[in-house]
This record gives sequence, structure tokens and C-alpha cells, in this order.
Amino acid sequence: MRYFLVDRIEELKPLAYAVGVKCVSLSEDCFDEHFPGQPVYPGSLLVEAMAQLGGALLELGLRDAAGRCPRCVMSSVKAKFRDFVRPGDTVVMRAEVQSRHDDAAVVRVSGRRGEQLVCEAEVLYVLLTIDDPRLQASRNDFLDVITRTTRMIP
Repeated sequence: MRYFLVDRIEELKPLAYAVGVKCVSLSEDCFDEHFPGQPVYPGSLLVEAMAQLGGALLELGLRDAAGRCPRCVMSSVKAKFRDFVRPGDTVVMRAEVQSRHDDAAVVRVSGRRGEQLVCEAEVLYVLLTIDDPRLQASRNDFLDVITRTTRMIP
């Protein structure tokens, strides 16, 4: 994946909830065109950040001792945007598993800037088994980086 939009996961209770952070910086490529003189973080990237947090929540909870886990692929999303996100904002996201089955899961995610709700979404994931060790190692590297300072809740 080229775009890693979750900067860190601050708190995690496997298969229950995760709290993650996205720090929005003026140096991000999207601000070159979106919009000159009035930079606004694209809603599609907010949805992707929330989907990445929800997928990480599921994958970390389903990862086995050997580091293997199913990949969470976003199948559908229903999102609402409440306010603009601009450079300098920190969006604190919370993902909560709503339901999980053998091959699918639904996660509800919200993003806040301080006390203000800026976005929320319900994401349906399909859980896929990918047997490519290189892809699994790459995903594990990402999960390890964003959970370096995570507070784990039993």
C-alpha cells in the first residue's frame, strides 16, 4: 500500500475497539491541488484513514502467533462529513467492531478534532486469506510501526 494514513494507534482492545491518530500536515501532496489558498483535506482520504484503522483493528485481533492474519478489504462504506479538516489538525479516530463473521466484518469509525466530530463511517470488510509471505511481511511491518506505542487493553 502506498498511502499509510494512520500515524499511530494509541489504544487497542483486540476485536473490540481501537483509537488512532492522523496528523494532517500542509506538506501532504493532496494540498497542491485541494485547494490552493484554501487547503482542505480530501474526504476520500479521511475515509481511507478510518478504513485503515478499522482494518488494522481486525487484523491485529486475528493475527496468529506466526504473524499471519487475513487481509481486510473494504467492500462498502457509508460516510458522513461534519466539518472540514485542514493542515495542522489532528484527527483522533475511534473504530469499533459492530459484527464479525468468518469472512466479513462491520466496523463503525468516527474522527474528531478536539471535541468536534468531523466524520463518521460504517465500513464493511471482506476478510481474505493471502498466502504470499512477502505481502504478509509488508503488512506486519505497517502494523508494527503504527502500534509501537499502543496501550493494549486486555
